[in-house]
Order: sequence, then C-alpha cells, then structure tokens
Amino acid sequence: MEPPGNLDPDKDDLPLRANTNHILVKHYVLDLTVHLHSRLISSSIVLFLEPQPEAGEAEHSLDGASFQEADTMEFGAKVEDKEKTCESADVQTSHLWQTTSSSDFTLVLDCCDLDVSKVEEVDITSTPDIMGLLPQSASEILSGNPQSAFMENLFSMPSSQWQMKHQIFSLCSRAPCAEDGSSLPFHRDLWSLQVRKRRVESAHQFPRIIRIHYQTKPSGSSLRWTKDQDNKLCVYTAGSPINNRALFPCQEPPVAMSTWQATVRAPSECVVLMSGEEQAVPTKDGDTHFLVCNYYVTMPMPASTFTLAVGHWHRVTAETFPALETEVGEKPDCGNMAKPRPERGKPTESRLVSRPGKSSRKTVKDSPLQTGSGEDITSSSSAFSHSSLEDEELSVTDYSAMLDDGTSCSHSDYPCRFTELSAWSQRVIPHRVFSPVCLLQKAQMSILKLLPCCLAAAHAVLGVHPFPRLDVLIVPAGFSSLGMASPHIVFLSQSVLDAGSPSSAESSLSLCGSRICHEIAHSWFGLVIGARDWTEEWISEGFATCLEDTIWAQTQKFSSQERSEQFDLKALLRWRRLSDEMQNSKKELQILRPNMEKTGQVSESGSSTVKHALNPEKTFMQVHYLKGYFLLRFLASEVGEQEFIDFLRMFVRKYHGHLVLSQDFLQMFLTTFSHMSRKSLTLADIYTDWLDRPGIPEWLHERSAVWSHTRLVEEVREEVIKWILFSRTHQGKGRKRKRLKPKTNFKEVSRFVRSRRNKTDSLRFSRKSAGFRKNC
Repeated sequence: MEPPGNLDPDKDDLPLRANTNHILVKHYVLDLTVHLHSRLISSSIVLFLEPQPEAGEAEHSLDGASFQEADTMEFGAKVEDKEKTCESADVQTSHLWQTTSSSDFTLVLDCCDLDVSKVEEVDITSTPDIMGLLPQSASEILSGNPQSAFMENLFSMPSSQWQMKHQIFSLCSRAPCAEDGSSLPFHRDLWSLQVRKRRVESAHQFPRIIRIHYQTKPSGSSLRWTKDQDNKLCVYTAGSPINNRALFPCQEPPVAMSTWQATVRAPSECVVLMSGEEQAVPTKDGDTHFLVCNYYVTMPMPASTFTLAVGHWHRVTAETFPALETEVGEKPDCGNMAKPRPERGKPTESRLVSRPGKSSRKTVKDSPLQTGSGEDITSSSSAFSHSSLEDEELSVTDYSAMLDDGTSCSHSDYPCRFTELSAWSQRVIPHRVFSPVCLLQKAQMSILKLLPCCLAAAHAVLGVHPFPRLDVLIVPAGFSSLGMASPHIVFLSQSVLDAGSPSSAESSLSLCGSRICHEIAHSWFGLVIGARDWTEEWISEGFATCLEDTIWAQTQKFSSQERSEQFDLKALLRWRRLSDEMQNSKKELQILRPNMEKTGQVSESGSSTVKHALNPEKTFMQVHYLKGYFLLRFLASEVGEQEFIDFLRMFVRKYHGHLVLSQDFLQMFLTTFSHMSRKSLTLADIYTDWLDRPGIPEWLHERSAVWSHTRLVEEVREEVIKWILFSRTHQGKGRKRKRLKPKTNFKEVSRFVRSRRNKTDSLRFSRKSAGFRKNC
C-alpha cells in the first residue's frame, strides 16, 4: 500500500507521508506568534521522538532512495526533469541535504505550505539541571546515550505526575542545540518535510529531540485568515481536508497519538481560544505588548485535533439585554433532565454489564459546577442547581460497573475522566460562548440558553463527559459547514442563529439545539473514540447524526410517542436527501468503506493515502452522515432503541482513548446481541449491504415507505392539500386578480401635473418681476 511516487495532488487522494512505523512523535511543544495584519504565524516547534521497536532494516526498503527520489520531485515529473521541476514546484532544500545519502535514516513529517528556516538537534545533556530531574541508573549513564535513556524515563512517567512531566518537556524545549551548532539537513516538498542526520542509519540512532523554525504562508490551507462579522481580522484552523500540516510539521496519520503544549502570542486586544484542557489565563509580554496564552493536553490524540482561533471576539454573558425576554418568550425548562426509567422487563446497561450479586449504589455529593457565566450551580437558582438522586445513582452505577467489568481503561496511561467518580456525576461541564459583538444577543438567546440543557442531556444518554470544559465560538461568515467539533472547543456557523425570527423562535432554537447536540456527540464519537482509517468517516459523522436526535429529544423531554414521531419524520427527510444524493453522485463516493478489506492497512513505513479526501465533490456530500445514520437506525430497530443506547455506553467505556475500525464496533454489537445470528445477521451481511457497495440498502427502501405514512407526515400532507384547494377555489385558473384600488388614468395625471407646473412658473415670474420693480 505504499503511495505511488507520482501521486497527482490535483486528483482525489490525500497522502499521509509520515513514517510512523519507524519513529513516533510523542509530544509537541509549540511557540506560535500570530501576526494578523501579515496573515502569517512565525513559530518554532520541538518534537520529542520515540523510535518504534519494529524499526530496523525495513527502514530503507522503500523510504530510502526510491521514496525520497519520488518526493523531491513534483508529482508526475520525469527523473531527467528533476532540476527544472524543483525550481517550479513548492520545494525547499537546505544546503546540507546534498551531504547526506539515501542510506541515512530519514524522519518524514507531513507538511505543506510552510517556510522552514532551520532544523536543529536539541541537546539536554549539556544542561545538568535538566538531566538531574529524573533518576538514572549507572547502566543508563554508561550506555553511551544518556539522552535516550532520559527520554525513555520521561515517556514512562505515570499519569499522576503529568504536571511534572510537562514542566520537564518545557525545560527540554528551551535547551540549547547540539555542541557543533550545525543544523540538521532537511528537504521540504509538496507534502512532506524530511530530516536526516549524517551517518545516522537507524531510527534508534536518530536524535530524540529536534527543534524546527518555520513560518506559515497566507495561502496555507490549514488556516482561514478573514474578517469576522464586525469587520475585524481573525484567524482559525480550517480542519479537513489537509488538517494541520500547513500550521506545523507533524505526523498526520491518526495512529500517531501525541500530547502537546503550546504558547500563543497574539495582539493584546485579541482573544485566543484553543483545544486545551484548562482555560488559559492570559498575560502580557512586556517587550512586544502581545497577549501570551498557554494551553496543553494530557490525553494523547491525533495532530489533526489541534485547534486554534484568534480574533476580536467577546464572551457571551448571561445578563439579559433590553427587551430580550419578550423577544425570546418563555425560556425552555431545562430542569428534570434525569434519564427516563427503562420500561419494565427491558435490560438496562447496568444489567448488561454489572456482575450479579454486586451492589454498586452509593450516595454521591455533587461538586460545584461552573456555568458559562461563572455561576456556582449548586448555589444558584438555576434549573441545574442539583441533580436528582436517580441521576446520582445512575452515575455511580455506571462508574462501579466500569470498575467491576473487564472493559475499564485499556488505553495508554493518561489522566482519564472515566476513572474519576466526580466526573461521572458532573452533568454540565464548565462552558463559555464567544461571538462577534453584532451577534452577542442572538448567541445569548440561543446557544448560551441551550448549551447547559444539551450538555446535561448528553450526559444522561452517554455518561461521563470525556473532556473537562467546552468553549463555543461563532466563526465568521463563509464557514464551510454548520459546525466543527474539537477537544474542548466547538466552532458553530452563524447560520444556526439566523434560522428563525422572534415570531418563529421555536424553529430557530430547534435547528440551533440539534446542531449543538450533534457537535457535543462528537466528544464521544470522533474525538475520544476516533476512526483508525480516515476513510471511515461514518464512525464519526454517522454516530453524531444519530445521537443528535436522541440527545435533543432528551433535552426537549419528549414523550415516547413524540420521540418516535420526531425520529420518523427526521428519518424521512434524511431519506429523501440521501436518495437525491445517490442519484446525483459518483458511485465510488457512495461507499462508506472505500478500502474494503484493506481498511486500516498502511505501508511498511506507516505512510498511506486517504482515498477521495481531496475530491471537491466530496465536500458537498453527506453520505457518511446519512448512510451511517441509517445503518445505526437499522441496528437499533433490531434490538430496541434503549438497548442500543445502553450498548453505545458500553462501547464508549471499552474503547474510549482508542482508534477503531467498523469491524470493532460491529463485532462487539453482534457478540453482545448474540441472538442476531438467529436473524441471519452477520458481519459479512452488514459489510455487503451497508459499507462496501454504493446505493441504498433494501431495508432502507422498505422502511421509507413506513415513514411516509406516519401521523405527522399525513398532517403535513393534509395541510398542503387544503391550501392547494383553497388557492384553486378562490383564485381559479386564468382568473384575473380583483383590483383593490380604482384604476388610475395616467393621461389625466400627466395633464394635471403640466397644468400645475405652468401655474407655478407664472406665479414665480410675477414675483420676480415685482421684486425687480421694487429694487429699482
């Protein structure tokens, strides 16, 4: 599966060049200075590297001569045109590159649209204060590579010491370069940055810490430089299709899970928002008068989840603007968000996973929570002033079940909220909302009002919030979608605010609430559980689309009948949208698992391609949202809605912190509901009907006929017919509309105007003549 050297960037597929099977970036330390008027970011980034156990002779099989030869040319160029091509292509090479050979080990990073000025090796052994921070054995000191031994000890520190670990990373990032002071040879082409060290032939001998100095370009596709709705400059990360490789050199494949720390310098009047775990407390740089913000994450995640936004935004507060209450009408009652009791006889999640004979009921005292306005919920008159006893017991039951069964925390060691009892009882995480000044009232009327309700509903449906806080930002006009979720931060389009007016506030809030629920659902499916192969987007978008309905119904406290009717109506609308898309799109873009049996496979070095990722048509398609949603609806119809939600909670507990493939989810589903085999439902059937071929599955055709005759649809149909008949009765075909005012005779009007004008002119002349005579 090695990507061909002559890959054409104008075609469909996105190359992931990083050789992650040889060496991994375990931690990034970024220093970013944002220049809004110049539309660029000047930066340095320090990479902490760990060679992989399987890295050996295979490193040179294809990532040496032939791979580098292909990458130093513009895709599709001939070898004899190499020099000519390099002049015209987006290629950058240090003068030391020519001193290396293809036998030297090459670190390959995903990178594009960056001006790299220098790459250097960081030497922490020259700083005794750093080396003395971690104990080292005599054998490690005498091993000949004390820096490697130090890094191994640093990487293996337990998660309980994450603060000390981050302090050491920060100190190491400021250590001087190697003694000789020379730069490392590097070469940057269209899609990658390649770094070598002369006469170093394996990943295990390669430097463990390197520092890269670079600058972004205004045209870089990872960043969106624009003006907000107040006509003020701002910038934010654009997300897919190329993710963050035009913001910093990184390992893009999702398997390259890492942590990071970032210092961001921006103009002092700006707000800096990032996907960090704690709200940054900004300080001022005395020399530049720039604002300085520091963020970090302790959960290893793909580099694509790194998110940044810098602009002149304002925080939306809970204060009521003049006449706001009368415009919005009555606030929705967000209290009583307790999870509905399951019907008698239906297995709850605790029954599915708890061991018999073990009681897991305890009394839990809620810790104070912070709302978006900074209120202490336990002491306010908010609807969330206290959780019901049933909610508390459910939280403890889930927590105890996780500890008792075999599905608890199999991920790498990091401070995990799924192991904290206080996190299980935290229904509403601290949250803030930011927007331009001109949209503050709309954001307050909709987002700030709905956000606590939606967070509490998501907790009732899926359990513990994977992330400890949430910022929501209304991004500038021209945002390519309705929303984008990242760890700790969500971007929302202004379109979710403008859907209604004061007279139609309910429909406006419905669209806004559904979108908020969709983005919140991504915290579980898409972020804390991600797709191991980016072509399987349905694992993120299909789940979020399905769960947005469930979470929004929980927010609205629908009855069982209302839930069913609303779900069926939305399913019918989505069915029609999917049906239209299937008729007007290429078949290869309709497949949820385009790599089929090769899904998840990479080359020997770890590089791969993302099929169709650069196809412009794919940007406008919703097949992964809709077909994935209908697959989940199908599975829920087979086992029951509540049982399916309980299963999703089990799946989250088992796979949080992991990357998964379709088969992981489907195999666990078929194992949990073993009676599916009696219905002749197999993994191969699901692949064939839903994932590996274009078009619409037969079940969906049959089900759509049922959705077309539900009560709500019939009511709409009757209303439409009524107004059609009314129009025909009162207007009639070819009948002239009755004139409401007398007919105007324009000839008479013209004659009257001329007459008045002549009289006015005569009078004006008479007055002038009289004046003249008087002056004389």
